[in-house]
Amino acid sequence: MFELREYQEDISNKACDRLNKYGLVYLSMQVRTGKTFTALASAEKYGAKKVLFITKKKAIGSVQDDYNTMNPSYEICIVNYESVHKINFDSDFVIVDEAHGLGQYPKPSGKTVKVKEICYNLPIIYLSGTPSPESYSQLYHQFWISKNSPFKMYSNFYKWSKDYVNIKKKFVYNREMNDYSDAKIDKIELLTKDIFINFTQEQAGFNKKVIDHVLRSPMSENLLKLIRIMVKDNVYEMKDGNIIEGDTAVKLKNKIHQISSGTVKDEDGNMHILDTSKADFVKSYFTGQKLAIFYKFNAEFEMLKNTFDNWTSSPEDFQADDNKVFLGQFQSAREGIRLDTADALIFFNIDFSYLSYEQGKNRLMSKERTKEAPLYFIFSEGGIEEKIYKQVMNKKDYTMYYFKKDYLK
Repeated sequence: MFELREYQEDISNKACDRLNKYGLVYLSMQVRTGKTFTALASAEKYGAKKVLFITKKKAIGSVQDDYNTMNPSYEICIVNYESVHKINFDSDFVIVDEAHGLGQYPKPSGKTVKVKEICYNLPIIYLSGTPSPESYSQLYHQFWISKNSPFKMYSNFYKWSKDYVNIKKKFVYNREMNDYSDAKIDKIELLTKDIFINFTQEQAGFNKKVIDHVLRSPMSENLLKLIRIMVKDNVYEMKDGNIIEGDTAVKLKNKIHQISSGTVKDEDGNMHILDTSKADFVKSYFTGQKLAIFYKFNAEFEMLKNTFDNWTSSPEDFQADDNKVFLGQFQSAREGIRLDTADALIFFNIDFSYLSYEQGKNRLMSKERTKEAPLYFIFSEGGIEEKIYKQVMNKKDYTMYYFKKDYLK
């Protein structure tokens, strides 16, 4: 018979109390501490009859397994964010997983609008290990989906920001815009602290932490030369006649990002594998280890599939088979899946988002892990990756300001 861990029992009791008091609760529980089981138990204790569980597509199978294991008395409908508007399920309770994904500002995303239409009048449990990974301004639209929002006196983000944000100016593509990222944290926490229940991996008894390592892979002279040509001329004609263009700073940054790891997409949308040195380096360096690899661009996926015959994109297959290499794209694989049977997690390239780093690294973690959890960044010598890394580790985006400073002096 299934039993909650002692801390899950305690948190679910507290969550039920806060649902009764506020109509919502935010379980800010770090990855692998069992927040899904805790949320499912909270819904049972609250008396829910038909629970809608909204999550990422790759996490649906894991949530269903947890529901089957716990076997609560209520019905459940588990749906991914992209399909939430298609459901026909008369729910009386909602669990919003990876809720930080609803936090875009100053305008809500289309996804957030659709979620609000379904759950505005219902009790809500929010789940995330990183509720506001980049700015407390990300909290406004997460709570906006509920009629019980602590900010319900403000009809939109712009009105709210006048009281809760130090609004500054920034330039994007030579256009002056308002910067709403500097939220007034103390003031926001006064209004939201009772809604949050925070719980860390240390409190859960995790013994191992993710340890970052940086490895540098030699870049071929051909790739270095191509980057120099793109910076100088903004265009390159390949031997097959296909054209690579970097006629704007944004496109140039994107092309250099691709080329640095050995691939590129031409102007007709065709993907090209230019050099497999980086993938070959990973295969050679980590021989005999069980690897989970995150990539950035689709062409990198093709390169890695050609390099590792035993690849899979299924986290479930990877977890169950000691002879598999997991390949996942940052955006789709950084949340809601387990990869804790890996000997090492590899960031083959690097995403511009700190969230990709923070969420991605936690795929390795579990309470049961007894060995070191290493994360390896693979940087091409002379490539753009390390420049991006320096900004991302400071929780900054690698903006055009930094790109121009690095390449367009």
